[in-house]
Amino acid sequence: MKILVTGGAGFIGSHLVDALVEKKHRVLVIDNLSTGFEKNINPEAKFFKADLTNHKKTEATVKKEKPEVIFHLAAQIDLRKSVADPLFEGNNNILASMNLIELACRYKVKKFIFSSTGGALYGDTRVLPTPETVEPWPVSPYGVGKLSVEKFLHYANKVHGLKFAALRYPNVYGPRQNPHGEVNVIAIFLHMMMNGKQPVINGSGKQTRDFIFIDDITSANLQALEKFDKVGIYNASTGKETSVNGIFREINKYFGKKFKEVHGPAKIGEQKTSCLSYAKIKENFRWTPKTDFKTGIRKTYEWFQKNNNK
Repeated sequence: MKILVTGGAGFIGSHLVDALVEKKHRVLVIDNLSTGFEKNINPEAKFFKADLTNHKKTEATVKKEKPEVIFHLAAQIDLRKSVADPLFEGNNNILASMNLIELACRYKVKKFIFSSTGGALYGDTRVLPTPETVEPWPVSPYGVGKLSVEKFLHYANKVHGLKFAALRYPNVYGPRQNPHGEVNVIAIFLHMMMNGKQPVINGSGKQTRDFIFIDDITSANLQALEKFDKVGIYNASTGKETSVNGIFREINKYFGKKFKEVHGPAKIGEQKTSCLSYAKIKENFRWTPKTDFKTGIRKTYEWFQKNNNK
């Protein structure tokens, strides 16, 4: 199939592009390289350096290339930046996505697979692991943006017949993660410790997240493509909580435990817990996460060790 991947030079997108190329799909990549790197892009993919906020240029590409499927991963992913500048968030994550969905309908794209979010949508809930049936009330423009795109996809499906899958991610980590452009604590800690710098844990460090390895997120996206007629919203997660303290201690093992556990001020309004149920995607896609946390950390450490100065 001919498949367009937005954000295909980024952390998650580049892994997905590799997997799609391996399966002999014809892959197109749109990326503005704001946080991604051209070196990440599989040489078998056709690359367009462009920003999705340029609606006319985006339309020209979709009209000319006529992809059958769109994986939409390009986004402004910094939740704190979205709070500082909601209008920037709206332009980059909501309007650009709405335009892309409209183009998918206009140019007869068969399926649209969207990278959404879990924790930023659900917030702190009493139901853990949190299923898709819990009503989302996001408290950040980033979360509002992701939810808005999900709703627009629902509209496009009901009115225009566009098949879609929205995958709600927890905290994704692994090789190629950018410790500067990304906000995942694992990449940040590894980069700092590789360079001999003391990481600082925000608050008590008891706050927990659902951390999932990149290979599992890639396989979830591939299953969304494989189960072509399945439409809806799915958590792609592990269903397990890991504390920030636990992350620090696991990573510190690879440095001979030489770093102290240093705590700084808590971030105002930071979510205490986030853990998503994957029961629905397991039932519908026959998908389950395969990589345990310790194995994922080891593989991520090994990649950072080889690529620290590259």
